[in-house]
Amino acid sequence: MSKPSVLALFIFFVLTQTTLAQSSQDIMVSGGVDLIKTDFSNFIEKAQLGLEGNYFVVRNFAVGAGVEIWTERNTSFVMGMRWYPADHVFVRMRGLIGENDVALGAGWAKPIHENWRFEALGDFYVERTEFAFRAGISYIIKTK
Repeated sequence: MSKPSVLALFIFFVLTQTTLAQSSQDIMVSGGVDLIKTDFSNFIEKAQLGLEGNYFVVRNFAVGAGVEIWTERNTSFVMGMRWYPADHVFVRMRGLIGENDVALGAGWAKPIHENWRFEALGDFYVERTEFAFRAGISYIIKTK
């Protein structure tokens, strides 16, 4: 690795460690796409996109709503919650109205700026017994 690459990586690491976590009453807007899913036969043959908003009731607990859009299934309205046992780790549960399913998941959120987060998460769909790995981006709207 060249010296400029090491320096850039070091600066990125230092900047992301100084970003602040969300606080109560903040709003988070997120979007993500499934990268791997157990029912995929070819890459991006079946696409799934999720858009959601979350309201932080307290610093480590949020309630949210959104939409899941599939290329081969019904679009679903989503309601759920997130709990952060640690700053960058969360578990979530969502009800999918339209597909009549429940998704249980866990994820990791890496701050990339004061208000921006990269997210990687996995979901298990109970009714269909499928697993999906998703990546996305979130934006925190600070209310204070």
